[in-house]
Amino acid sequence: MALQRCEWAEKDVLSCQYHDKEWGVPSFDDRYLFEMLILEGAQAGLSWSYVLKRREAYRQVLHNFQPALIMEMEWAEFANAMATGSLIRHPLKARAIRPNACAFVAVVAEFGTFADYIWSFTGGKQIVNHWQTSKDVPTQSLLSQKVGRDLKKRGFAFVGPTICYAYLQAIGVINDHTVDCFRWSFCDRNLV
Repeated sequence: MALQRCEWAEKDVLSCQYHDKEWGVPSFDDRYLFEMLILEGAQAGLSWSYVLKRREAYRQVLHNFQPALIMEMEWAEFANAMATGSLIRHPLKARAIRPNACAFVAVVAEFGTFADYIWSFTGGKQIVNHWQTSKDVPTQSLLSQKVGRDLKKRGFAFVGPTICYAYLQAIGVINDHTVDCFRWSFCDRNLV
């Protein structure tokens, strides 16, 4: 018998693997939190599988998503990566990476870790939703609006409420696996 997954994860192998191993798992690892912030911004208007196919290239170009190293990159490095198809060919998305690295480092300096900052919006608790179908899952919430406003105020780009909602889902602040998905209870940090 096949495992029941969230509907969006059934589209291709990369999406399925990402769903089964990462999506919705509460993360407190700053490097991963930065990676997902950049990738969710890159995804805006595109399919997630399109981004996943370029994930390894992003890791190589962006020094495995180490913000301090990205801060030192010149625009030509981003432009070259876009020209070769390594990065998504959207100049505004590429131009946002370096300022986002700078803003990320500033948040870490203020809060100790980015994890402490991002999880403070929910008091360190995961929001567990009980959606029956993928059609029930919203594209944004009051929380994602609040997070997006605060990130923008701190100098981040490509962090609107829809991108922030997807980001919060990805890093497990919000568990939006549908209740029939085998990952729903696994990713529920509050059950453990």
